[in-house]
Amino acid sequence: MSPEDRPGPRDIVICQVLPNEMPRVAGVISAAMQTPLSHVNLRAIQDDVPNAYIHRAAENETIRSLIGKYVYYRVADDGFEIREATVEEVNSHFAGSRPAKPQLPKRDLSVTEIRPLAEIEFGHSSSFGVKVANLAALRRMGLPNELTPDGFAIPFHFYDTFMNHNGFYEEARAMRDSPAFQGDTEVREAALQRFRERLESGQVPAAMARALSQLQNSSPHGASLRCRSSTNNEDLPGFSGAGLYDSFTHKPSEGHLSKSIKQVYASLWNFRAYEEREFFRVDHFATAMGVVVHANYADELANGVAVTEDILYRTGEQKGRMYYLNTQVGDDLVTNPDAESIPEELLISPRFPRDDVVIRRSNRVDGEKSILDPVQLNKIRRHLKTIHREFRSLYGIEAEARFAIEVEFKVTEDGRLAIKQARPWVF
Repeated sequence: MSPEDRPGPRDIVICQVLPNEMPRVAGVISAAMQTPLSHVNLRAIQDDVPNAYIHRAAENETIRSLIGKYVYYRVADDGFEIREATVEEVNSHFAGSRPAKPQLPKRDLSVTEIRPLAEIEFGHSSSFGVKVANLAALRRMGLPNELTPDGFAIPFHFYDTFMNHNGFYEEARAMRDSPAFQGDTEVREAALQRFRERLESGQVPAAMARALSQLQNSSPHGASLRCRSSTNNEDLPGFSGAGLYDSFTHKPSEGHLSKSIKQVYASLWNFRAYEEREFFRVDHFATAMGVVVHANYADELANGVAVTEDILYRTGEQKGRMYYLNTQVGDDLVTNPDAESIPEELLISPRFPRDDVVIRRSNRVDGEKSILDPVQLNKIRRHLKTIHREFRSLYGIEAEARFAIEVEFKVTEDGRLAIKQARPWVF
């Protein structure tokens, strides 16, 4: 796989370097090391596809001899197995890996106004998207107010109004029904790119423009606003959707807020997102985009991802529940790090700091220093316990059922801990 290649859902790809985005594929072999919570690995876990780092994979004669052939590929804790496969094996595998029936996401267009997060409840995900609902829920858990972003949410109604106003649904259906679009990956990607450009230049209805102006004018003068995607097709208990859609920072110099909102809307039609929905038989026209808008975090000291279970080393039987943390210095993302950037890996106990385990230090700090200081670490420990308990209750997960929450966090420029997102971990 070279940077310009676009694999399909029946392809096993060999990556010399990790791409920033990955469409739906059947398996991944990377010659570059991955971080456990990279988007590539998260997608592989969610999609239940084999994924392995294999040193000098492209030079491995066993692997090279199979390029262009049907392949059986299996990854286990102790290594991998790869061999030529029969047509019957391939057809049987893919017949069992897709849903048998079309999937229809819940889409409620009855909410017609922008609302502050304080007025949104967990059950409003069908109107604003799951990311919005989860952020609003975080602010109702008794956590410190400054821990989570305070902002506003734009409902699905605005996206639907924008699409109808410009006739974009009809354009999308005509694009989808084209035989060339359906049968050729390159044609499909190019058509989706053109369609996104059309959305970004679309007209915003007057009432929608006024509502966005009011939201923009209510923000501190000169502040950049983060506009984050929130769909009814991500952050779900059985479907993460990590990395499918895009968020944008709106700078004051960019003028009206609608510019960035339209960019978020256009990301619903990313190639990778379209391919994922198509594979899972998700109705593209029932999928909807909401947006959460809040002050942008700038110049953070660290960022990380925490999961309220040891999903990698599986120490639970020996130590009881442990939380898994990946943390990186500055804005070098844990989910898409630079090639030479190694994040810090920790296992922390919900109750006993003495049981914490350092798996690996980051190569972005000196010696044996930790990115997170003891105060920050203990705050995360306490907050993760609350977040896990409250979301288990909200999602109605029984006590004996396996459940964990994935949390994205930052340490801001002034050393304050901030949690920007929470979603169920997909086992």
